[in-house]
Amino acid sequence: MKIGVLGTGMVGNTIATALVTKQHEVRMGSRSAVNDKASQWVSENGENASQGTFADAAQFGEIIFNCTKGEHSIEALMLAGEKNLEGKILVDVSNPLDFSKGMPPTLFLVNDTSLGETIQAAFPGAKVVKTLNTLNCLLMLNPGKVANGDHNLFICGNDDEAKKTVKNLLVDFNWKPDNIIDLGDITNSRGTEQLLPIWIRLYGLLGTGDFNFKIAK
Repeated sequence: MKIGVLGTGMVGNTIATALVTKQHEVRMGSRSAVNDKASQWVSENGENASQGTFADAAQFGEIIFNCTKGEHSIEALMLAGEKNLEGKILVDVSNPLDFSKGMPPTLFLVNDTSLGETIQAAFPGAKVVKTLNTLNCLLMLNPGKVANGDHNLFICGNDDEAKKTVKNLLVDFNWKPDNIIDLGDITNSRGTEQLLPIWIRLYGLLGTGDFNFKIAK
């Protein structure tokens, strides 16, 4: 499968690398077609790795991962191009974190909206699927790193077939199907994004990002 990854930071790099290991063709996108971080990633990941602008990556991918910082996500997706996102699955792993007042950050969208909803509204032709935003990037596509993979992942979005496709992709990375909790439509991004304040405090207390939530019932 051809996949576009928007963002060259740790999250984008980790996800893009994991996708390449599964033999997907991955194009990493950034503001510039000659981004140094993207170039290094390409040099380390072989013939299935390529780079370009946000627009290049969005046009290339059958599925697009938004791995940009939440404060820049709308701008990055605008650069990716509404036409290039039309009809495609857009996996949003971003969070609306505001670091302007230092640590711990607050959320710049909260309560009656979310970044996932804002992205879906701005790009109505895209099939936005919110997932992977509630855990460390090193666990996103490597759930076995914690508790033998027995912990939960949340997913939401308006398009059931898009969510099914993303679920299948996640299962290929050893997420247990029963551990992927479908919360419903994209408005449920409010709930998953609002887990970030407690996640950040747990990170500070535990001194590691190697943890996740497990729902017991």
